[in-house]
Amino acid sequence: MAIDKGHRFGIDFDDAFPQGLVMVGEVSPDNEYQSREDRAANRPVRQRVDEATGKRQWKVMVTDPAETRAKRASFEITLLADVQPVPTTSEALPGMRPIELDGLTAEPRVAGQGEFKYQSYVFRATGFKQVASKASRSGGSGETAKAA
Repeated sequence: MAIDKGHRFGIDFDDAFPQGLVMVGEVSPDNEYQSREDRAANRPVRQRVDEATGKRQWKVMVTDPAETRAKRASFEITLLADVQPVPTTSEALPGMRPIELDGLTAEPRVAGQGEFKYQSYVFRATGFKQVASKASRSGGSGETAKAA
């Protein structure tokens, strides 16, 4: 039995990102490419729609504090939702906030060029969830805050 190309594996957020993620900037629409001619003709910008779910695509830049290679520490995650997802946490530093993702999936991909190829993943999520406290993330007895 073969797994189809483009298959998305559901994955628990804590398994994928044991130290969590830091969102850099804001959530923005993932728009289709617009050529120079399209811009000159004032054609409307179209937001991408996910083929598998039919949901609108949003993008967010994140940093993984557990990643040791600087070039791979920051990457984009695609959020799939009808309306723009809103983070549940406040900023820790200007423009940066700790986040956890809900409905996380990973799609394996090959990245790099030539002889420098490596295994990579395209991560997608359905939105944000409340960030667990540090004590509970490290196995302590702290309670996880629940969203109201």
